[in-house]
Amino acid sequence: MISTFNSHPPKVHRCSWVDVNDIAYINYHDHEWGIPVHDDKLLFETLVLETFVAGLSWQCVLHKRQNFRQAFDDFNVAIISQYKDTKISSLLNNKNIIRHKGKIEATIKNAQVFQKIQSEWSSFNNYLWHWTNGMTVLSGGNETTSPLSDRIAKDLKKRGMKFTGSVTIFSYLCAIGVINAHQKTCYCKKEKQ
Repeated sequence: MISTFNSHPPKVHRCSWVDVNDIAYINYHDHEWGIPVHDDKLLFETLVLETFVAGLSWQCVLHKRQNFRQAFDDFNVAIISQYKDTKISSLLNNKNIIRHKGKIEATIKNAQVFQKIQSEWSSFNNYLWHWTNGMTVLSGGNETTSPLSDRIAKDLKKRGMKFTGSVTIFSYLCAIGVINAHQKTCYCKKEKQ
């Protein structure tokens, strides 16, 4: 039996950024990107991965996602928030992930802020989705920032998060379905409204 996750509609129009020669990228676009996420663990994982994309491509990070999960304790926010110098050194020596000291240190700080937001709002999900009253908002599909990503990035910066500027947050909001940024010609645009 063929897994639904590994199948995709043939000969359909997708967002122009999708590499049609990369099945993992196609599956990510078709089955993950833009689908509303409400699970704090997955919200944290995606936030961490988005912060590592800065200066790189999502495709690069996507292919290292399983390595990141192993290296970062399956994105357990409570564990990551307590990382010390020994763990940072271990991550900097891990050739299977992106070894960037600033991003690794930001991940630890962001985990701590994430936990504070969870305490304040009962969950990060409640905090994140309150900005749109729980609704997915539409975008034209070609933007890199929005007034929404500007506001959230500003609030996260004020709370102490790092590597979470408006471009990163816009990308994050698209990935987790707060913003539907599928391009107008993409078959997912209507399906995921």
